[in-house]
Amino acid sequence: MTLTKDESGAEPPDAVDAYTPSERRLERDRHQRNRSRRATAIAALSTLVTAAVLYLVVVNAPGWQRTKETFFNGEYAREAFPKVLEGLWLNLRLLLICGVAVLVLGMLIAIARTLRGPVFFPLRVLAAAYTDFFRGLPLIINLMIVVLGVPALRLQGVTVDPVLLGGTALTLTYSAYVAEVFRAGIESIHPSQRAAARSLGLSNRQALRHVVLPQAVRRQVPPLLNDLVSLQKDTGLVSIGGAVDAVRAADIIVGRSLNYTPYIVAGLVFVALTIPMTRFTDWVTARMDRQRAQGGTT
Repeated sequence: MTLTKDESGAEPPDAVDAYTPSERRLERDRHQRNRSRRATAIAALSTLVTAAVLYLVVVNAPGWQRTKETFFNGEYAREAFPKVLEGLWLNLRLLLICGVAVLVLGMLIAIARTLRGPVFFPLRVLAAAYTDFFRGLPLIINLMIVVLGVPALRLQGVTVDPVLLGGTALTLTYSAYVAEVFRAGIESIHPSQRAAARSLGLSNRQALRHVVLPQAVRRQVPPLLNDLVSLQKDTGLVSIGGAVDAVRAADIIVGRSLNYTPYIVAGLVFVALTIPMTRFTDWVTARMDRQRAQGGTT
């Protein structure tokens, strides 16, 4: 079949020659691939050399044998691992429940701090005092006050469960940090967005709910995820009240054996749990940066 031009005079698609990269373009692509392979090889070699040097420094230290027996004993590691995993389930439950409570309470405090008008002045002051106090108070002290102080009051109907009290202390502290993250996101939205919503007939509450908050939350996803990573690690502090989590399970074995390997096991379990969350946070941050650079998000 003979190909002919259409009525407009254009050649049919099959008649158009396929793109052929120039020799210069092919040479540039080869050069970039070579550079990439060379960089990867150098990075791998540098990593191996660094690891070898660190290994030799550690194993040749005068106290390495004693340290190995005390902190890296395989027998105690095998004993501790299942008990640490059993206690980790408590940490995961605390992370889930406290994480939701922190997000809700932090959002409410942030909204209270950004309310306009003189009638809301007392609410703004209380919200600011809350965030200033709990951001300044060390978490370990907050835990001791709540976990050890509340039962001492002997209040009728108030729980003395160290898990619930520890979760309350974590929520109080982290909601103050998350509130500031939300507030920064709310205040980063240009006033024209709220003005445009008001001009369309939305009330202040509707403009906040449907226009301001969705943009503010989307902008603050990376720092919120970082706070959740920190919360995941700090759930181990509830052990100071006697709750048997991963840290406390390791501490029980250490107290009986006087060998610190269970602490290393517990630490590695937390690291293994934290790394995926950290990498996910990095991925979300990079993705949002790319979208923002391309005009995909505000």
